[in-house]
Amino acid sequence: MTNLPKTIRENLHFLCAEIDGQLLQLEAFFKEPTIARARRILERAGYAHNLKARIHAACVRQLANTRKDNRKHLTLRSLELVATDLQRIANLARQSLRHVERIDAFATLLPERYPAVVRSVRKGVGKIENAFFDNDSKQAIEIGELQKKIETDYRKLFKAYTRDMGNPKLRPADIANSLLVANEFQRMGDSLNTISEALISANIGQAVNLERYFSLQSLKSDLEGAGGGLKIETIAETRSGSSVSALKNKKTEEVAAVFKDGEKSKVREERAGVKSWHEIYPGLAPKILSYEKRDQSAALLIEHLPGTTFEHIVLNGSEEICKKALASLSTTLKDVWKQTKTSEPAELGSMQQLAERLDEVRRIHPEFKDPATRFAGQKLPCLDELVAEANAREMKVSAPFSVYIHGDFNVDNIIYDPDENRIHFIDLHRSRYMDYVQDVSVFLVSNYRLQVRDRDTRHRIMRLCLDFHKSAKAFARKHGDDTFEFRLALGLARSFASSTRFIFDKQLSRRMWLRARYLIEQTIACKAGEEARLRLPMKEIFVD
Repeated sequence: MTNLPKTIRENLHFLCAEIDGQLLQLEAFFKEPTIARARRILERAGYAHNLKARIHAACVRQLANTRKDNRKHLTLRSLELVATDLQRIANLARQSLRHVERIDAFATLLPERYPAVVRSVRKGVGKIENAFFDNDSKQAIEIGELQKKIETDYRKLFKAYTRDMGNPKLRPADIANSLLVANEFQRMGDSLNTISEALISANIGQAVNLERYFSLQSLKSDLEGAGGGLKIETIAETRSGSSVSALKNKKTEEVAAVFKDGEKSKVREERAGVKSWHEIYPGLAPKILSYEKRDQSAALLIEHLPGTTFEHIVLNGSEEICKKALASLSTTLKDVWKQTKTSEPAELGSMQQLAERLDEVRRIHPEFKDPATRFAGQKLPCLDELVAEANAREMKVSAPFSVYIHGDFNVDNIIYDPDENRIHFIDLHRSRYMDYVQDVSVFLVSNYRLQVRDRDTRHRIMRLCLDFHKSAKAFARKHGDDTFEFRLALGLARSFASSTRFIFDKQLSRRMWLRARYLIEQTIACKAGEEARLRLPMKEIFVD
């Protein structure tokens, strides 16, 4: 961190010294409470705020000339977090004194227990400069570990105060304010944990929390044991909260593996999905190199697959490579469906899924709250009413067989290797036996919703959708699936409408919303028992 401006280094030093001084006064106050000591702490609010503001201003000036993918950018952002939480510790110290002022019987607070807690906070603050400027992740981790000690002390105080609630000699208000004091110190521990994660992120050049750091270091060592230093680069952050990073060889820039972490249940599902694909249809899914779990999180080290995502091919590939990728995908899917096909009927449940997501959609697009209206003397039902009616119809129409599906068949979850002319699947935590229309509809809409306005690219997307639909429909016809188009209409409606919660573009969202309504109306207009006769005008649906 030696390349940071002198003003940033100096102000961080002054800020750490200022917070330590205020905490020292607070420690002395609990040993010997006096008005003078309390005043010295309460009157120092402005200086800490000014130091934090100077650090933020200096970071903003530096960020203006730094690319987002530059490591210095993450360092400056981390420094902003450190400064913010240092000032927050000072604010919490003052707030604890305000609670103390309302306590009549000072002994109720159990003041003799607090100096040790304050020393833990001071210890963390004292390690910040070395951890940051010396790239010392060991000290950064030690700062985060102090949060656990402070949490333990807080729980002991909480237990003591709640026990004292039954003591008639103590004022309830004194106990309540004592609990508030303890809570301020618990929050100081949380700030130390945030500072620790910011320091680690700056040191390794990758935004992480402590759990992710431990998992990353453990899995990274598995690869480095075979020789060669590795660096980490973020690839993506999923909507489910997982992070995906590439581990690259520092010298060759070759990707050695992919690191994915997140909530333990999500990662466990991903692991199970990959394993199931290896058993059911080997070669499609990547290999799992290592698995690590810690507390409530878990991580996977996954084989890096050659090739590019289908999304990249659609947006950037040549016409020839796009056709080859689609042909390979269609062939692979048909083979998967054929090999995994069972005689068990499958329920799609598209309208039930949509009904559960409408509130989330309308939080992003409140204009989609469409009450029933009248037009030319006719009542037009709102979408909710249409969904409920279509759901009743859908429950009576199931797929005649089940196949093993991807479950989240978006264009960025499909990898095409042009050298081997092979397809691979990633992000497999939703894989299961299901109606294959689920994957067909998600794939089609994930192409349509790509936010690109270039005319030629939009035409390519339309042609791709038409060709993919033609291939899937041919499979349905060959295997006696007469209601394929009816169920696809509902699947597309669900995907069109629910996908708008990920799109802020009002014009694109509106087009998708209207397509969803049109498709639902078409299924309702189809007479019961004649679902096999429904035909979708695919060109009109996917043209712009």
